[in-house]
Amino acid sequence: MKNLNLVHLNGLKAVEAVGRLGSLQAAAEELGVSVGAVSQQVIKAEAQLGRSLFERTPRGMTPTSAVLPILQRLTGGFQHLSEAVSLARARDEQVLTISVAPVFAARWLVHRLDGFSRLRPDLRLRIDATTALVNPALSDVDVCIRVGNGRWPDGKAELLLTQEIFPVCTPQMAARLQKPEDIFDLPVVIDGHSRFTWDVWLKAAGITGRTVTPRHVLNEASLCLDAVLAGQGVMLAWQTLAGYNLEHGRLVAPFPIRAATGDGHYFVTPTGQRDPPKVSAFKAWVRGEIEADMIRLGFAEG
Repeated sequence: MKNLNLVHLNGLKAVEAVGRLGSLQAAAEELGVSVGAVSQQVIKAEAQLGRSLFERTPRGMTPTSAVLPILQRLTGGFQHLSEAVSLARARDEQVLTISVAPVFAARWLVHRLDGFSRLRPDLRLRIDATTALVNPALSDVDVCIRVGNGRWPDGKAELLLTQEIFPVCTPQMAARLQKPEDIFDLPVVIDGHSRFTWDVWLKAAGITGRTVTPRHVLNEASLCLDAVLAGQGVMLAWQTLAGYNLEHGRLVAPFPIRAATGDGHYFVTPTGQRDPPKVSAFKAWVRGEIEADMIRLGFAEG
């Protein structure tokens, strides 16, 4: 292992991340550093190894053909290191760690946690609210809740809820809506990072050839919901985002039309592993809460 003294570990991590992800930006996001830092680490590693590892092109960093076997071994090596760290950090069976998107945590999960704590007072919950796709097999995360198409190579996905979208607004604003076409007369709040557009719902409502004009474009769904709660417009929401405020009358869904986006909420757990009892209990509790929500909101399938 004396060869490892020839190059810094951070440089090898940068080289592996850039080679696997294909860009400095993606590598920087995964490593939690700046693009410039990743670039400098790659340059230092190339200097220490005495060879160029990537071709710099307008489309990104392309590994040279001679380097591909090196990158494969680096990826495998860092995977083994990560697994070793996970084994060293033996999981506390009295702690349940959940990785979940911040919007789901804030708008659905957090205000219900006492219910699970009453059910399982022996467990302490740790919420890792992040948009990063944490690999549950290579971390201390017990279970992830993700939104997407269910196809993730790093874990076993189980569908929790098919995502459906529909307009929501305050009761006062809803009084101006008699038919779906009236949406075009109201200010619209748009999530600029959304995976879907208004066209999905308009098509389900039988409206074609028209598009909404946004009043605000925000970069996070939870911010959009706050704007709508403040009476600033109407937005496309989904069950877990708007359910709490719909149930408490702060928002209304003025039309019964809901459109499937093709995405869903999924549990993601390590592939090839049986769920420990604490994970099974959490999954069952979440499913029960979701089903009860859908019934109260009139969203349950017949």
